[in-house]
Amino acid sequence: MKRRRFVQSAALVPFAGFGTTVSTAASTSDIVWEKVQLYPGELALYEAARKESEVVSWDTGPTWANWKALFDAFNKRYPGIKLHYNDLGSAATVTALNKSRRRPQADTAYYFAASAVDAVKQGVVAPFKPIHFDTLPEVFRDPEGKWFTIHTLNVAFIVNKKLVRNTPTSWADLLKPEYKNSIVYLDPRSAGVGQVVAFATAYANGGSVDDVKPGIDYLGKLHAAGNVIRTEGTTPYSKFMKGEIPIWIGYENDGLKAKYTEKGMTDVVDVVIPKEASVAAPYGISLVKNGPHPNAGKLWLNFIMSEIGQQLFAKGFVRPSVKSISLPPDIQQKMPDAPQTRPLDVIKASARKSEVDRLWAKAVLKN
Repeated sequence: MKRRRFVQSAALVPFAGFGTTVSTAASTSDIVWEKVQLYPGELALYEAARKESEVVSWDTGPTWANWKALFDAFNKRYPGIKLHYNDLGSAATVTALNKSRRRPQADTAYYFAASAVDAVKQGVVAPFKPIHFDTLPEVFRDPEGKWFTIHTLNVAFIVNKKLVRNTPTSWADLLKPEYKNSIVYLDPRSAGVGQVVAFATAYANGGSVDDVKPGIDYLGKLHAAGNVIRTEGTTPYSKFMKGEIPIWIGYENDGLKAKYTEKGMTDVVDVVIPKEASVAAPYGISLVKNGPHPNAGKLWLNFIMSEIGQQLFAKGFVRPSVKSISLPPDIQQKMPDAPQTRPLDVIKASARKSEVDRLWAKAVLKN
């Protein structure tokens, strides 16, 4: 790449101060968080990052996953560091990193974890273990820290209650005659979400990421029962909002967005994690190898994994990866604990894509 592909720079917000001294608040709940270090060494890292004066964050589009709120909070906490971002897409980000490897332009790169694995293979990312790294499941991180999960997207039923009398709560429910011509999901041959749905149905029916056939057999039964209207090639959010889809098997965050941000939809939409099992699809981030602002990049990655960053993700309706961090009550109510959700091993899942495609075509399309 011959030039930086910045969409824009996040605006700086004035900041009252930074230090390790706790304010004289009446209680710990009144402590101003900016004046307390989030982790040991934060201030020293900030001082080093401030000498670099900026950080470049690739593929963090501001309208996705509440990134805009993270930009604002980062800039408020760390004045003097200008944050740049763009929105490329996961696969395109890896391609851009590869093309610019001789003169890297990004400091961090965000993507679906399967693309993160690809970035490691391409040799364009560097090892870095942020705060809370060791609390992540092993399948949610590279052993050396060349990528790590910062949030997940979980498979859920997104239900239009105007079109569905009884909200299904399980995969078994979806086989009932009352849901005839009601269900839409994405084609696993062309959409990553469809692949993740296939693994979710596998876990729900006694299989796993190593044994996807029980899930594909279930989807075949769902089609044979006449309960699936069609499969889609891209996320059908607008069709759902127009009332064209009674039950959409997709990602939880799309349903929560529809329920809580679209006018008049709070009482219309139900979002359900199926009780037998679901799958958490990991979204990861990396420190770019030989990035122009390495200390600022590390500061940004630590902030993303901090309590502040993780809670801001939750406000954007994606599940934080650091489970030890408590969520505000209003957010917890919208995203209650779902222990039946399994962390997806993207390396194994990617290796089985052709098998999923073949089995699905045989079970559903009979070819």
